[in-house]
Amino acid sequence: MGVNIFHAGLRNVAIAVLILGAGTAASEPVHGIAMYGDPALPPDFVSLSYVNPDAPRGGSIVLGNTGGFDSLNPFVRKGNAPWQLSTFTHESLMGRSLDEPFTLYGLLAESVEVSDDRTEVRFVLRPEAAFSDGTPVTVEDVIWSYETLGTEGHPRYHGLWAQITSITKDGPRAVKMTFEPGNRELVLLAGMRPILSKAQWEGRDFANAPLADVPLGSGPYVVSGFEGGRYVQLARNPDYWGADVPVRRGTNNFDKIRIDFYGDSTVLLEGFKAGEISAIREFNSESWTSQYDFPRAVNGDVVQTEIPHGKPSGMTGLAMNTRRAPFDDWRVRSALIHAFNFEYINDTLTGGVQPRITSYFSNSVLSMQDGPAAPDVAALLEPYADDLPPDTLQGFALPVSDGSARNRQGLRAATKLLQEAGFSAEGGTLRGPDGTPFTFDILLPKGSTENIAIADIYIGALKRLGITAKIETVDDAQFLSRTNSFDFDMTFFRRALSLSPGNEQRYYWGSDAATAEGSRNLPGIHSPAVDAMIDAMLKAEGQDQFVAATRALDRVLTAGAYVIPFWQYAEGRIAHIKEMKHPDVIPIYGDGPNYMPEVWWWEE
Repeated sequence: MGVNIFHAGLRNVAIAVLILGAGTAASEPVHGIAMYGDPALPPDFVSLSYVNPDAPRGGSIVLGNTGGFDSLNPFVRKGNAPWQLSTFTHESLMGRSLDEPFTLYGLLAESVEVSDDRTEVRFVLRPEAAFSDGTPVTVEDVIWSYETLGTEGHPRYHGLWAQITSITKDGPRAVKMTFEPGNRELVLLAGMRPILSKAQWEGRDFANAPLADVPLGSGPYVVSGFEGGRYVQLARNPDYWGADVPVRRGTNNFDKIRIDFYGDSTVLLEGFKAGEISAIREFNSESWTSQYDFPRAVNGDVVQTEIPHGKPSGMTGLAMNTRRAPFDDWRVRSALIHAFNFEYINDTLTGGVQPRITSYFSNSVLSMQDGPAAPDVAALLEPYADDLPPDTLQGFALPVSDGSARNRQGLRAATKLLQEAGFSAEGGTLRGPDGTPFTFDILLPKGSTENIAIADIYIGALKRLGITAKIETVDDAQFLSRTNSFDFDMTFFRRALSLSPGNEQRYYWGSDAATAEGSRNLPGIHSPAVDAMIDAMLKAEGQDQFVAATRALDRVLTAGAYVIPFWQYAEGRIAHIKEMKHPDVIPIYGDGPNYMPEVWWWEE
C-alpha cells in the first residue's frame, strides 16, 4: 500500500498546531478540544483521518510479548500486567487523535465544555455508553474512578488527582471538574483517565486484587481466557456500545486477539517465523534487512511494512541512578557517556544506519538548537546557570567517536572528567576519592537480547578505564519491582515523547517524582531548573513561549547527562501476515502502541 504521511506542509503544521488559538468559549459544548488552537476535524466528522471507516471486521490474530504477567489489572502498581490490556478493554471520556499533536474527541462523553481560563471542564456522558456487562456508565462511575485511581491506583494517576480542586455531578449525565489556574493542559488530561465500574469493586480491594479479578471496562474487547504468565485471550464484544462513535468507527476490527508470552525477543522472532505469531515489531534495522528472509517471507505470506512518523525521538538508553554515588556527580555521568562508543556499537549491531538520539526532543521543532542558547531560552535558564553543567547555555553536544573499537579520544575525555571528580587509577583499577574501586551493575530484563549485547560491548570499554561493570539480568517481574523501587545502578530506559509535552514531564523528570516509588523518573533527576522549565511549558500561552520552554528543558536534561543515549527509531517496522491490512494514510505519530492492531483489519 502507498504511504501518504508527509504531505505538503507537514513541517508547518507541526509548528502551527502549537499556536495558542482562541480556544473554546466558556460554557459552549463542543465535540473536541486541542491543547492549542481548535481540533482539526469538524463536529460532523465520520471517522479519524487515518482510519478506514469501512474496514471489514473478522479474523483472529496472535501477538507476542516477552516475559510474563501476574496481573490483569493494569491500573494499579501491584503486579505486572500485559501493556496492551488497558487500551483494548477500557475507555476514557475522550479519545486521542494520532494525527494531531494533542487533540481529543468525544468517546464516553458526547460533549465537553471548557472555561476560557481552562480552570473548569464539564463532560456530558453519552446515554448509550455501557460497560461490557451491559450496565450503563454513570457519573458516579466517573467520579469513583478518578478518586480511586488517584489514591489507590498506579502512581501515574496520582498527579492529576492532586490538581483537581473539585469533581461533582452536574446533571444526570454530566460531571464537572475544577483546577487551580496556571496549568492549561489539565482539562485535556481530565478526559484521558480510564473509567471503571464502581459497582464491581464495592467491598473489594482494588489495589491488591488477585489475578482472576479482571477490571470491568467499556472497551471493544473483553478478556475471554488466560493462563498466568503464558497467554491472554481477548474477544471483541459483539454488543460493544461504541462501534459507531466517530473516534471508534473503523477501529478494533479483529474478532479475537491473543497475546502469547515468550522468554526473550529471539524466541519470539522464531515463533513469528514459524507462523505462531501474526505480527511483530522490529526495532533493529540490521535485523530488518537480514533476519526476514525465511521461507514465509520469501513466498509472500509475510509482509514487511515501514511506518514513518513526525514525532520527537524521545530518549532510549542506559539511565544512571543519581540517588547513588558516584552517579550523583555530573562529571562521572558525563565520563560514562564519553566512554560509550556509540558509533562502533551502532555499526556493530545495526549496520550503522540508525541515527543517534541527540537530545530528548531531537527530530522535532521542540529540540534544543546547536550552539549557544537563543535569547528567549537563555532568559529562562539564566537564573539557574550557577547550578547547571558549564555547557548547558554555551552549547552542548554528545561526543562523536571515529568509529574504531578503541575510542581513544572518548576515553581520554572520560579520564579527565573522572580525575576532576577525584578518581584515580591504581594498578589498573579506578578508585574514588575514598579509595573504593569503581564498580557497578547494569540491570536488564532477561529477554532484552539487544540491550544485553550493547551493555556487553560497553563493559569492554569501561575495563580500559579501570571500571568494573557487570550485567545483571532478572525476569520481568523482578525488573519491574527493582526499577519501581529504584534498586539499580544503571538500567535500560525508554521514554517516548510527543509533539505536545505537558504534565507527564513532571512524572518523568520532576523533583517530586524522584523520590516517589513507582514513578518514571528512573534517573532520580532532582533539579530546580528542570522543575522551572516544566512549569514554564505548562503556563505558556503562545507558540514562542512554549517552544522556548521546551527547548530549555531539552538543554537541561541533555547536558545533565542522566542517560547514555542509543539510536532513535525514525520509522516503525512491522512484519505481519499478508492477511493483516492497514489504511493508506499514516498519522503524524506513525506507529505507536495501539496503531497496530487498532486501525488494522483482516482481509483474506
